[in-house]
Amino acid sequence: MNVDRLIDEVIGREGDYSNHPADKGGPTRWGVTEHVARAYGYKGDMRTLPRETAAGIYRRRYWTDVHLDQVAIVFPKAAEEMFDTGINMGQAVAGKFLQRALNLLNMGATIYPDLLVDGQIGPLTIASLKSFKQRRGEAGQTVLLKTLDGFQVAHYADITEARPANEVFFYGWIATRVGAL
Repeated sequence: MNVDRLIDEVIGREGDYSNHPADKGGPTRWGVTEHVARAYGYKGDMRTLPRETAAGIYRRRYWTDVHLDQVAIVFPKAAEEMFDTGINMGQAVAGKFLQRALNLLNMGATIYPDLLVDGQIGPLTIASLKSFKQRRGEAGQTVLLKTLDGFQVAHYADITEARPANEVFFYGWIATRVGAL
């Protein structure tokens, strides 16, 4: 799994500086919000956030710290999908999507026990993912991706209905985020 390629692709999709009035994220460069940049020690103007700083934040916050490197060993495409989802919706949301999917795909807890849906990808989530793969093989990744995409669309719909200002983003989210990897 080449996380550098994923980061380059995300930065390409996210683009340079933006501060859209309807975007609750505020000033953003390379897809990194000011809040996140500050949490990782960046003190400068968001218009000048170095690309390398953004790449480092992506690698740590959205890949390694949330154990997507471990997910990638089992199902690389699922890890890619969750990486992008975590960036756009939050890492805990991506983790919850995985855990919910695994719970729905475990045949009444006969393949592995139901997981606590807390968004934290830990040893139990990874073990369940491995058990799912052992039972379903590589074809299981396709079903898992469809399930993750379904949750993603539903989440975009929910947040847009709750906050109509998000309608300006809805088409683009569906066009560029869902199943795009």
